Amino acid sequence: MSEKKLGLLFLAVFLGLVFLPVDGPQVVGALGEALALTRWYAREHVILCLIPALFIAGAIAVFVSQDSVMRYLGAGAKRWVAYAVASVSGSVLAVCSCTVLPLFAGIYKRGAGLGPATAFLYSGPAINVLAIILTARVLGVQMGVARGVGAVLFSVLIGVAMAVIFRKEEAARVQGFAQLPVVTSGRRPAQEIGFFGAMMAFLIFANWGAPRGGIAGWYAQVYEAKWYLAGASLLAVGLMTWRWFTGEERRGWLDSVWDYTKLMLPLLLAGVLAAGFLLGRPGHDGLVPSNWVATLVGGNSVWANFFASVVGAFMYFATLTEVPIVQGLVGSGMGKGPALALLLSGPALSLPSMLVIRQVLGTKKTVVFVLLVVGMSTGAGLLFGSLA
Repeated sequence: MSEKKLGLLFLAVFLGLVFLPVDGPQVVGALGEALALTRWYAREHVILCLIPALFIAGAIAVFVSQDSVMRYLGAGAKRWVAYAVASVSGSVLAVCSCTVLPLFAGIYKRGAGLGPATAFLYSGPAINVLAIILTARVLGVQMGVARGVGAVLFSVLIGVAMAVIFRKEEAARVQGFAQLPVVTSGRRPAQEIGFFGAMMAFLIFANWGAPRGGIAGWYAQVYEAKWYLAGASLLAVGLMTWRWFTGEERRGWLDSVWDYTKLMLPLLLAGVLAAGFLLGRPGHDGLVPSNWVATLVGGNSVWANFFASVVGAFMYFATLTEVPIVQGLVGSGMGKGPALALLLSGPALSLPSMLVIRQVLGTKKTVVFVLLVVGMSTGAGLLFGSLA
């Protein structure tokens, strides 16, 4: 950042503090919501979601050979294979927009193409099978189907669009990876698959939520046994780490985890704090009153769909919480089109995730990614609202 821009930033912050109406009830409430949301995020998502994801990302950076990533997700891979792997692997995780970030950064820095990497970035939080089922149960079958089809289609379209828009930069980046020497670990592919599978299993089972909206059966059975399954997965990770990796590799893993933590955690917490201040938590207003939002997303106008997409993109949604939030907004007059627009943009993006994506991709690519998500969500909402 230049000295001029830094000076302007300091001036803006200073003037904001000077004129901030700290005695106003809306500001006081928003500050409380910012702290409450950040505390909730630290308690509920950092320990069981973000920290395991950081360890997985660190393991990708140290243990996964670049050749493996390039073979399935690199520029030389068949397109249908790369996007299928990105979409499927993302959907299996069923994580929030912040938890997917370390995994995205890990595969991107190991040589995954921009297209498949951003397809994975969108699909991780957006293509959540349980969330789609819950959407159908709570908001209707039409909405559930539209969300499922839209999310799968968007993950591919956004990835392809990013790859085409930045094809020249990607060509130079791919050339750089091609010149790096191929390093093999000496471990069998089955060992690496088992190791990462166990870590993914811990991430999935430790965050397995309680059944909602009448969903029961096998899902409820897994929930009852979640800690046994998570514990068994963690034990397997420990045994495999001890048996299959050298002390130097383990130290390199921890160093990589710490590098990702320094990169992401401060930005995520700052972003959650800002999101809580502006938009609050479900059922609690931030600086922007929720009734304003409900008023602005009625009907099926371009503005209503666009506004819903933008609010969804900046607000932080934990996994599955978007459904009751949208249900409440629909009850307050939100149109069906804007509801779908919010469901397609909200889980995939948030202000905290944007800050981290910018650190990985840079400002220009981040802006284009956000615009693609918001633009496609707006268009899908318009289309669905006109047909529903």
